[in-house]
Amino acid sequence: MTGNAPLGVNHATRRRRRFPAVCKTVFDRLAAAVGLCVTAPVLAIVALLIALERRGTILFTQVRPGLGAVPFRIYKFRTMREAYGPDGLPLPAAERLTPLGRFLRRTSLDELPQLWNVLRGELSLVGPRPLLMEYLAHYSPEQARRHDVRPGITGWAQVNGRNALSWDEKFAYDLWYVDHWSLGLDLKILLLTFARVFTGDGVRVPGERGIERFCGSGPKPGTRSHDMEAPRVRG
Repeated sequence: MTGNAPLGVNHATRRRRRFPAVCKTVFDRLAAAVGLCVTAPVLAIVALLIALERRGTILFTQVRPGLGAVPFRIYKFRTMREAYGPDGLPLPAAERLTPLGRFLRRTSLDELPQLWNVLRGELSLVGPRPLLMEYLAHYSPEQARRHDVRPGITGWAQVNGRNALSWDEKFAYDLWYVDHWSLGLDLKILLLTFARVFTGDGVRVPGERGIERFCGSGPKPGTRSHDMEAPRVRG
């Protein structure tokens, strides 16, 4: 990082897309505002059910890198209980996922609080999914370009394989999106996302192996990401 330029930001690319980017931001925030109003009863019911089931915190929050790798706090409904093994790491997702959490994940309702991140300008509806802050140190200069655009609730990788993709494939899809994004492409991704939500395509079910950690040269077999709430992370 040099001067005031955040990690991964390509200023020439951002200048070339300034007007479409403004349109994207306006659309994102209007859609998020409408979405929060329309889903307010659902948000309230889900929050109440989580409170009754867990009698604890309702939201899962975590700091993730946003546009230019600038940190922000992401929100989602908590779907897992806190339980740790002898090694101090969280138990596998299948042992921590609550019955309500299973339903929220299958329907992607756990992602609804991220509309607040969109309204705040921290997320876009469409973009590369924000990964862990600790992964930044492992990115190559090419991989860091995924932060040239604002991260999203859904993205090109998510509608092209989601959790079935390897890390190299995910980065390839993310970088293709960075180089080719348009309002038309965003609309296509949103429509494909809605279709996958209704069919449940790509949603990892409890008991399957989790997302392996990114270590710079691909995942290491047998490791699990303990900093994410659970393995079904879109990205």
